Amino acid sequence: MPFATPPHIGQRRSYDGALCTVRFIGELEGTTGSWLGVEWDDPTRGKHAGQHKGVQYFTCKSKSATAASFIRPTRPADTPQTFLSAIQLKYASDVLTENGPIFPEKQIVVGGKVAEEVGFDKIRRKQAQLSELKIVILDGSCITSAYSHNTDREEHQTIRQTCPKVVELDISRNLFTDFGTVVDICSELDLLNSLRVNGNRFQNIIRDDKLNGPHKAFKGVKELELGETLLSWPEICHIASKMPSLTLLEIGTNQLSSLAPIPPAVSFTSTLVSLNLEFNEFTSLEDIAALTSISTLRNLHLKGNLITTIMSSPSKVVPVFGKSLQYLDMSYNKVSDWSFVDALLDVFPGLTSLRFSHNPIYENPGLEDGTVLETDSSKKGTAASDEAFMLMVARLPSIRTLNFSNITAADRTNAEMYYLSRIARQLSTTAEAEEAQVLARHRRWVELCDLYGEPVVSRQQDINPNFLEARLITVHFYLAELTSSEPELNTSAEERIVQIPKSSDIYAVKGIAGRMFGLPPLKLRLVWETGEWDPVGGFDDHDGDSSEDEEIEAERERRQDDATSLAGSSIAGKKGGRFVRREVELKDGPRQFGYCVDGLEAKVRVELR
Repeated sequence: MPFATPPHIGQRRSYDGALCTVRFIGELEGTTGSWLGVEWDDPTRGKHAGQHKGVQYFTCKSKSATAASFIRPTRPADTPQTFLSAIQLKYASDVLTENGPIFPEKQIVVGGKVAEEVGFDKIRRKQAQLSELKIVILDGSCITSAYSHNTDREEHQTIRQTCPKVVELDISRNLFTDFGTVVDICSELDLLNSLRVNGNRFQNIIRDDKLNGPHKAFKGVKELELGETLLSWPEICHIASKMPSLTLLEIGTNQLSSLAPIPPAVSFTSTLVSLNLEFNEFTSLEDIAALTSISTLRNLHLKGNLITTIMSSPSKVVPVFGKSLQYLDMSYNKVSDWSFVDALLDVFPGLTSLRFSHNPIYENPGLEDGTVLETDSSKKGTAASDEAFMLMVARLPSIRTLNFSNITAADRTNAEMYYLSRIARQLSTTAEAEEAQVLARHRRWVELCDLYGEPVVSRQQDINPNFLEARLITVHFYLAELTSSEPELNTSAEERIVQIPKSSDIYAVKGIAGRMFGLPPLKLRLVWETGEWDPVGGFDDHDGDSSEDEEIEAERERRQDDATSLAGSSIAGKKGGRFVRREVELKDGPRQFGYCVDGLEAKVRVELR
């Protein structure tokens, strides 16, 4: 059945399941006959943005360059239907009457053969009891209205009589043009708790008489989804203000770039718990400063935006959210500076759980100048992500969960010690006069030094390579704890310091160590303690958009935590966690000592085989 009314501007249509809005009706230069200019809901379906041969005939709501097409008015469109006919078609199409099924069942054809469905009869019979339905999903059903305009509802069963127990309703991606139709439907669903109207294109929200009129259609609605509707922030607030019990609001993919202050009359500032703003166009946390007025907000989802900074200008006041906000999803943004991470707790003082994967700083956690460096070939993939995990744990002392992984006491200790050693390494490569400038980029330096002791910073001075000093390595030997099987040997663990020529081979070095501790050189094992940390693989936050998959993976990782920690033990046998101290055994051979260690100073542990 074709559309009952001729096409008009703003009309919603569906062609082979693809939804669109009529934006233009008329002739095009260089063609004959009339055309419809339509904006597709799927912005990749079109070929342009309303132009033809350089002439702009209409504009689109979507910012995509391929959201529009011109089609002939005679092209067959999908048949629109009412809410009642849609629910009967989907849930009661197999109910038999004296004349057969109410609606004939569509056959499933695969490869030219009709597929037989087995085991669905019981489910269909249960669903066919419309009066018992609690969850109704009618997305993509070409619904235009609650009732037929040509039918007196008093002569037929109403929505309230047909499905009075509906608690969750999904009427996303339909042919609504005004929100008043949603009001008509929901006003007859007294138990409605959750409403999803994603992907619709509502018009004239602020001036919608039914939405603004006296009604209690949304009195019990606690969850509202308005994703992909391309509504403005004031329009979203206007709709949400009609729901006094709202706790969850999802408004992703709406091209939002900044949020104006929330009007005082909007009630959700004292009820909203979770807000989803994924895949919008925010570039800084300043753009969402208006949300600080929501006193009850606990979860904030900002995945897939374009956020790079806290503030667009350093002269502006940093927004501060309430301590009730504990979970933040910042994954898939554009953060490339550690100063952003350091400032997170200034903006979110109550933050305990964070998702931050797939940001440039997380994929390439350079530290040397405070920004991202070129990734070293030895720290790609899992290693870089594990290093970033450690640095974030160390920089954010209050978080208990990062990327769905629980942070244990051992994780935090290892992370903070690793971070401290990285700062020390950075200081060793900078002049002493620039030390204060470097430490200013590491807020927790003093705090971590108080916890673990200030690390030794060895700055290498320029030495004339012709001098003897440049050819000697200062070695700090210390004896590892010996077993009771060698009671006659000298077991003093006192550190011995000696200068050894770089050209000495490992045999000579073992001889020196043996004489100092009174031990047979051939029974010794020398281990160079580099003071650095290496990541243990297997903890990477896997790619993918499914939060459910990541939670499953996180649970698997937690179950394997003990085994992984065991595998990450250091050479000395101490538990390492995600990172372990890097140690190198100096094996017997003629290789020169100067090629086995870095720099002009080394710490070597002496063990008895």
